[in-house]
Amino acid sequence: MNQHNYNIDLQRRERLGFPEVIFGQNKDIDTLYAIISDHLEKRESVLITRLQAKKHKSLHKDFPGIFYDPVSSICIVGAHQKSNLVGTVGIISAGTSDEYVVNEAYYCLQYLGVETAKIQDVGVAGIHRLMDRLDDIKSFDVLIVVAGFEGALPTAIGGLAPQPIIAVPTSVGTGVAHDGTVALHSMLSSCANGISVVNIDNGYGAAMAAFRILNSVNNK
Repeated sequence: MNQHNYNIDLQRRERLGFPEVIFGQNKDIDTLYAIISDHLEKRESVLITRLQAKKHKSLHKDFPGIFYDPVSSICIVGAHQKSNLVGTVGIISAGTSDEYVVNEAYYCLQYLGVETAKIQDVGVAGIHRLMDRLDDIKSFDVLIVVAGFEGALPTAIGGLAPQPIIAVPTSVGTGVAHDGTVALHSMLSSCANGISVVNIDNGYGAAMAAFRILNSVNNK
C-alpha cells in the first residue's frame, strides 16, 4: 500500500504517448525525493518543472547525475525518452527576457526526444530581425512563439508562416503589461487565422501541445 500522498501515473505514456511530468514548485523535498526514487526503482526517468534552485541543491546530494537549468527551473533525472517521432519544433522568442519560457519548452521537448531548435530575440520592435530568419522559421514542422509586452510576434509570424503555431504569452513587460495579461489578450485576439494560445508563462503546456501535434501526425 502506498503510504505517500501521491499516485504516479505510469500508464500515461500508453494512453497519451508521453509520461507523467512532475510539477515541483509546491512539493516539499521529501515528497520529491520519494517520487524520484519510485521512478528510478521502476527504471523510469523523470522530468520536473518549476523546481526551485534550493530544492535542486538538496536533491543533487542524493541524485548527483541530475540535470538542472536555473533559467527555466527544469530538472531531469535519468535519460531522455526514446522517440521515433518525425518532425521538428522551432521555438521562436521576441526577446532574451523570454528565455525562461523558451528553455522550459525546449528542455521538455528534448526530454521527450523531439528535435527542437531555438531562434531568439526576433521581436517586432526590430522586424528586420524576424525577416532575416524567416526561411529558418519556415523549415520547422511546428512553431512555438513566445512573447511578452504586447505579444505581437505570433500574429506577425502567423501572417508569414504556414505551420501550426502555439503562442505563449509571458509576464515580461512594464506598466499594464507587467503580468502578461496584455500579451495573452493580444494573442487571443490575433487576426492571424488558426493560432493556438496557452496560458501565461506556460512553456511546458506549449511543448506538450507541439508533441501532441507531431504524435498525432506520426501515428496516422
